[in-house]
Amino acid sequence: MNRHFTRSLSAITVLGFALLPGIALSQQKSLKEQLVGTWTLVSIVNTTPSGTKRDLFGANPKGLLIFDAGGRYVSVATRRDRTEFKSRNREKWTPDEYKAAILGTRAQFGTWSVNESDKVLIQNIEGSITPNNDGSEAKRSISFAGDELTLATTDVAREGSNVMVYRRAK
Repeated sequence: MNRHFTRSLSAITVLGFALLPGIALSQQKSLKEQLVGTWTLVSIVNTTPSGTKRDLFGANPKGLLIFDAGGRYVSVATRRDRTEFKSRNREKWTPDEYKAAILGTRAQFGTWSVNESDKVLIQNIEGSITPNNDGSEAKRSISFAGDELTLATTDVAREGSNVMVYRRAK
């Protein structure tokens, strides 16, 4: 092997290693691509303006968050410890049973988009279990750690902030 060939091979190798980080970055998925799919709820923790923390749906809530590639989403969360109604006939349910069910459930659907540079999820709520949310917009910061997704509210001044943790469904 001659020296010219060895130098050329060395230069090509060095150039290849220099380009590897750029290739890896170009293969990284966008936040939108990473969000698409089904997520199971791990926790929803509220921090009040005074700093008090509480699990909004108990220590082991149930729930799903589904983002489709077309920009639609649905989100449902429930407490595991909800009390069953005494009757299966909804006309016989009591006001207290309704109240407990509503307080132990969160559900909404609508459209979604992502501000990639700010790492913010924008949800346009079309319908919700709480009618006051219909037609509103929610913004949540996005972070990933392995197969976990964390969404944190950024605009809940009066009632504090919520941090929602989900795990990618398998």
